[in-house]
Amino acid sequence: MVKEELYITVPSVFRCPISLDVMKSPVSLCTGVTYDRSSIKQWLESGHDTCPATMQVLRSKDFVPNLTLHRLINLWVQSSTRQPGFGSARLLLAAPPAISQVQAKLLMEKIESENCADSLSKVSKFVSFSGENRRFVVRFDSFVEVIAGVLTRKCVEIEALEMAVRILDLILSENGVKERLNKLIIKSNQENNFLSSIVLILQNGSLDSKVKSLGVLDSLAPDSESKSKIANSENLIAILLQLIRSSNNQSLNDAVISFLTTVSITRSIKSILIQNGAVEILANTLTERSLKLLAVLCASREGRLAMGSEPKCAAGIVEKLLKLSKTATEDAVLVLWSMCCLSKDEKVKEEVVKGNGVTKILMVMQREGEGNVKMMCRDLVKALRAGCKDWSLASYETKTTHIRPC
Repeated sequence: MVKEELYITVPSVFRCPISLDVMKSPVSLCTGVTYDRSSIKQWLESGHDTCPATMQVLRSKDFVPNLTLHRLINLWVQSSTRQPGFGSARLLLAAPPAISQVQAKLLMEKIESENCADSLSKVSKFVSFSGENRRFVVRFDSFVEVIAGVLTRKCVEIEALEMAVRILDLILSENGVKERLNKLIIKSNQENNFLSSIVLILQNGSLDSKVKSLGVLDSLAPDSESKSKIANSENLIAILLQLIRSSNNQSLNDAVISFLTTVSITRSIKSILIQNGAVEILANTLTERSLKLLAVLCASREGRLAMGSEPKCAAGIVEKLLKLSKTATEDAVLVLWSMCCLSKDEKVKEEVVKGNGVTKILMVMQREGEGNVKMMCRDLVKALRAGCKDWSLASYETKTTHIRPC
């Protein structure tokens, strides 16, 4: 009969900080940190004069047996093997992290000085293992700087760049990481080297790496100055729009559009987007995120003209109008209002009426409370009534002063 396997979790204090195995002969250094005898002996005999866990220089390389811990480990092992059902089962220890904190420190040092893909891979596994590990590496001096430094070097293999992005993505939510990255990359004028690596990932990396690299980029832009610097670097906007054209993956497209929406804060950036065909692309992939970016672009006359020239834009928005979330409905109404009421584009008005847009706009207006959306709907109905066959709308009057053409 096949024996059943039982997995147990090992208390972390029973594992050697170097090997991560349960200690057989625990001994303590003068720093008070305990290691398995064979592991610390190998460390000291290889020429080190520091405590691996604290990196303190050792006053003495002597170590003493930790008898109390040794006894506790033995009691724990005995109690574990006496658990009900053990006689018919094989006891297995739950897997430890891929590397220890001590090993993580050593790997961080190697990342700066050698072919770093293998070291980055091990650090990535360590960081992904637990929140405790992520907090540990962030507290480690220069960790963020070392990992980001990989992305500012030249001639680094794509595997190493992807690993660096994965590590940064994992630690972005930790306290102070975004601020340190922004200071390191943007405030120190390192964005061109950094963005060259990001572009390489966007063009040649895996799908997961592309999405994560956009998240890292987004984190670098907390203010308008940072957004402008990133958006105007490395022909980035054209590359991102080409990525949407060539990708069928919605997650990637959503990440690209969200990032473009974040950085579209100046007239020049909006103009670059429009000139690179953003309106056509967004009209062909009309999602709620696409509508958000269209709502940003329609603030400019150039954007409204591009939307009016794109046959699928107005028709597509009208078709989706009653199927959107509240926020996306606001964006859709704003785009239609900009084309029909600000630009007064007769061709667009015809498309909206042809798609039963007047009825749909009235339904949106009915369910909206007082506010800008309801007022824009009134403006739209007034602007569209001339092209609508339902002449009962001809008597519909509205007074709107909430937004004026600029």
